[in-house]
Amino acid sequence: MKKKILAVLLTFAMTATLFAGCGGSSDAPATNNDAPASTESAGTAGTESNVKVSVFWYDESDVYLSTVRTELNEELDALGVEYDNQFAANDQAKQIDQIKTAIAGGSNLLIVNVVTSGAPDTAEDILAAAGDIPVIFFNRAIGTDGSDVTVLSENPTACFIGTGAPEAGHMQGKMVGEYVLANYDTVDLNGDGVISYAMMKGDEANIEAIYRTQYGVEDANAVLTAAGKPELKYFDEQATTNYQVDLGGAWSAQAATDYMITNLVSFNEANGNMIELVICNNDGMAEGVVATLQANGYNTEGKHMIPVFGVDATDNAKSLIAEGAMTGTVKQDADGMAAAIAQTLVGISGGLAPADALAALTDARFSIAADCNGKLFVAYAPYTAE
Repeated sequence: MKKKILAVLLTFAMTATLFAGCGGSSDAPATNNDAPASTESAGTAGTESNVKVSVFWYDESDVYLSTVRTELNEELDALGVEYDNQFAANDQAKQIDQIKTAIAGGSNLLIVNVVTSGAPDTAEDILAAAGDIPVIFFNRAIGTDGSDVTVLSENPTACFIGTGAPEAGHMQGKMVGEYVLANYDTVDLNGDGVISYAMMKGDEANIEAIYRTQYGVEDANAVLTAAGKPELKYFDEQATTNYQVDLGGAWSAQAATDYMITNLVSFNEANGNMIELVICNNDGMAEGVVATLQANGYNTEGKHMIPVFGVDATDNAKSLIAEGAMTGTVKQDADGMAAAIAQTLVGISGGLAPADALAALTDARFSIAADCNGKLFVAYAPYTAE
């Protein structure tokens, strides 16, 4: 019903002809034969609409974003707009070229998941290429320390839909601290009174990864110390950082698997220094950790459980939690993200400025950022075994 209502609203909104004169054509939808390289097949073009949408993804393999893409495709199909998905393979220069090509081909509304997160210059380059074409940035931050506010305030044709970067870290940290406190003796595998942990960081520069890495430990420590327990101790005292980062910036299960295989050579139960807890910036890395632990005799039925926490609440992670192989995660609402983008598209198509389109949304999952009315956040939620 929700998607049917959106379709009716969009059809009505087209009478405003916001994008007339932008060069878009709705005579024929894009097909696989017409689509540029690294492009997913296009959706249906409604003859009642002259909106031609291009959606740009930083990479095709991200598990959470794959779920967002599935949901968003369904939303756009229901709206009857012409659209295509394009993948940058984690290459920012490639993505900007894709955007320019899409504009030259008649795309007149851009939905962009930037490759280089937290870089306002990149967002400005994209907006310069877009000109007067509306741009909905989503998921990956376009700036840090207020630079995103500057970008959005200086470019009223743009908005951002994402999540409050610190929120997931705070939720995960609280979840970790409470679990460890409730199961301290079991988690403390070597009985030394201190819990040793590993941290899997998705991307060195990504603002979400930075806050998750920080608060996932800080907030856990706050719970523990308030109860008279010592803080968590990073497993490798010789390390220069208290995390291991996916050097490819892909937040991948493979990166976490590779790290854990190496870690367990020296840090294991036989040596009395086994890693007793693993905190991951996303569920993909958590899945890689769980797979490695299981290959080494942990986290299977009847075997010792090393707590593993992630972020996203992907279907695979929820299955692992239900099986008892993974401890918890933080839900990043893929359906909510897709719905927010689609509903914002409807508002923009009806003649609203992007910030006003955000303000018109009434879903309880959405909130406008306190520092900028051009930013909308989709709420996180903790997820453990049901």
